[in-house]
Amino acid sequence: MALDFQTRDVIHNIVARFVHAFLPDAKKPYNLKAEFQPELDVHGIASKAEVYNIQTDPKVIEEGTNAALELIYYLVADGYRIKTPLFNLRMRLPGEYSGDETHLNEGAYPEARMSSSSSFRQYLRDTVKVSFAGIEEDNGHIGEAVDEATGAIDETATIGSILTIRGHGLKIEADDAHKAMVGLYFVDSSGNRTRVTSIAVNAPKTLKVIVPASLAAGTDYTVQVVTQSSVKNSGARLKQVREITSDFTLTAQ
Repeated sequence: MALDFQTRDVIHNIVARFVHAFLPDAKKPYNLKAEFQPELDVHGIASKAEVYNIQTDPKVIEEGTNAALELIYYLVADGYRIKTPLFNLRMRLPGEYSGDETHLNEGAYPEARMSSSSSFRQYLRDTVKVSFAGIEEDNGHIGEAVDEATGAIDETATIGSILTIRGHGLKIEADDAHKAMVGLYFVDSSGNRTRVTSIAVNAPKTLKVIVPASLAAGTDYTVQVVTQSSVKNSGARLKQVREITSDFTLTAQ
C-alpha cells in the first residue's frame, strides 16, 4: 500500500541536540540542531521510494522529478507562479522606483521567492516527533553562511564578495608553529582545499571573509575552520589545532 500523505499512517522521528546559540539577538544560550541524514540529490531521493513503500519505479521518479524541476525552472523565469503540495514559488523584482524607470535599479536582478506550502507545514506539525539527545560535544560549530552579494543562506558563495559565517568557537588563532595550518578553507568533493586570504572579521561567533577568486564557479564546497583557539575560552590557545566543518555545501558563483 502506498504512503498516503493525507493520513497519519507515518510518524517521523528526528534527533536533536543543543548547540551554542550564534545569532546576535539570541536570548538563551542554546539552539536546537537536527542530526541530519546524509545529503541526497534527486537520484538519492528516488532510491528511497522502497523505504516508504512507494510503488513507482525509482527510475521513473528520478526522471519525472528532474523533468518537472527543469520545467518549473523555466516557468518561473517566464513569470508563472508555481503552487505544489511541497512549496510555492514565484519571481520577485526587488527595489523601489519612481514610476518612470525603464530598467531595474543598478545591481538589482530578478529573484526567486520560495516558501513551504501550508499542507507541508501542517504535515510536519502532525507527524514529526523530536527526540532530545542532550548537548552536542562542544568542539564549535558553523551555524550558517550568508552570501552578502545575494542574501542567500547556506546556498551560494559569490566569488570576490563577502561571506559572513556565524557559529560558535570560530575565531582563528595560532602560535608560530601552527600558523601555516590554521585558517578558513573551502573544500571540494575531492578534498581539495582553498584557503581564504582575506578575513575582515575574526571573532568567536562571526567570520567575514572574501570568497577566493580561485574557486571554480558551479562547484560545491564545504566550509572548514582550522584554529588553535579554545572553544570555552577564546583568549586561550590549544596545544593542537581543531577543525570545524559545515554540514552544508555552498555553490561558488
